Amino acid sequence: MNIERLNAEYGIADQLKFIEGAEGFPFIKIDNVKASALVSIYGGQVLSFQPANEPHNLMFLSEAAYYQAGKSIKGGAPICWPWFGPDPKQRGRPAHGFVRNRLWNVIETEVTANGECKITLGLADTPETQAIWPHSFKLSLEITVGESLNLELITHNPTTHTFHVTQALHTYFKVGHIDQVAISGLEGIKYIDKTDNGLQKLQAGPVTIDTEVDRIYEDTHGEVLIDDAAFGRRIRITSTGSKTAVVWNPWEKISAEMDDLKDDDYERFVCVETANAGVDIMEVASGSEVRLAANYRIEPHLSELDSEFPSAA
Repeated sequence: MNIERLNAEYGIADQLKFIEGAEGFPFIKIDNVKASALVSIYGGQVLSFQPANEPHNLMFLSEAAYYQAGKSIKGGAPICWPWFGPDPKQRGRPAHGFVRNRLWNVIETEVTANGECKITLGLADTPETQAIWPHSFKLSLEITVGESLNLELITHNPTTHTFHVTQALHTYFKVGHIDQVAISGLEGIKYIDKTDNGLQKLQAGPVTIDTEVDRIYEDTHGEVLIDDAAFGRRIRITSTGSKTAVVWNPWEKISAEMDDLKDDDYERFVCVETANAGVDIMEVASGSEVRLAANYRIEPHLSELDSEFPSAA
């Protein structure tokens, strides 16, 4: 991609510019009065978001992340599509689909009426993607940078037949220390424990992490809070178009085994993913579209988790 041309066509003076990022990857850098953010056009991936006057970034980005064609970037908000997790057909295709390791197209940039920066990225099928997943598609990601960060993934089916997708906004949230994190909003909800042979369990109380966690929560309510006591803040996640949430932390052993994580990185992030996963499979009829959206907002920390999430039991 030609950075000069992108700036000429889509740059916004004093707010949004295109830059050459790590290993030459094209990045979008946003700085407005509300927040700053960094977006990789490769992967259609937000890498960084920090509201004005907030001392810490919302997102974790690994210092050992790959910036290499065919590899995904470890951190930020990777897009999992058209499947979440392992290849559902067991054909050796990449986990989490193929859009997080492809160059997207810039469709539009704008400043909204309330002063937010909005970026629309898009991706469509090619002969290469058809060989992996035999469907025509149009995928777009709307990224809105303001006092909060809003992501909306839109799947459009231009074909004459129905297809099905699972998907996720696989967001890595930066935390002060994992042992001071509590996640509320999932109390009383059943989950699939992927670290325990896929057994179904029931969440009792807030989610705390002191070992490897890999869970798919079913029939969620659309709002989750991450209490990040070490950074003195809470992260509110409000989602639409989703019935599942995924909570993941690799813990010590897996973190050390991953080349694109430092050994102790598990202490500095938790993934809380807005998803359609497990049995939450989206049917996309001919000529229709489905939307998956999440809003992330940083709030002041409370000394005790409030009781705004009643038990679903």
